Amino acid sequence: MNPDELLAEADHLLTAQIKGTRGLWPRACAWLIRLALEQTLDEFWACELPEAVNSSMRAQLLLLPHYAGDEVAANARDAWFGLARAAHHHSYDLAPTAAELRRWYHLVKGLSALADR
Repeated sequence: MNPDELLAEADHLLTAQIKGTRGLWPRACAWLIRLALEQTLDEFWACELPEAVNSSMRAQLLLLPHYAGDEVAANARDAWFGLARAAHHHSYDLAPTAAELRRWYHLVKGLSALADR
């Protein structure tokens, strides 16, 4: 699946009630958005700086302001750290809210222009 397809599935989880997903959909949605972000950055780095594709996400986020600008880097950083926290949860953690997921969704959707460069 490409980033747009992943985001479409995340949007579907956010807007529709899907039988059998009660209590599971928030984390599934977070994973879909996170995968879309990772793929978007992979596509961007493949064109801009191929050596960065195999770097850690932290390294990629540190490089991003120099290659894509401060605003894009801040949005990617905000989405990544929120999604990473939501995806790696402990039993006592609450699932992300629909508002948090929608915010991360929009941040990652806005980054799709990176892959089009």
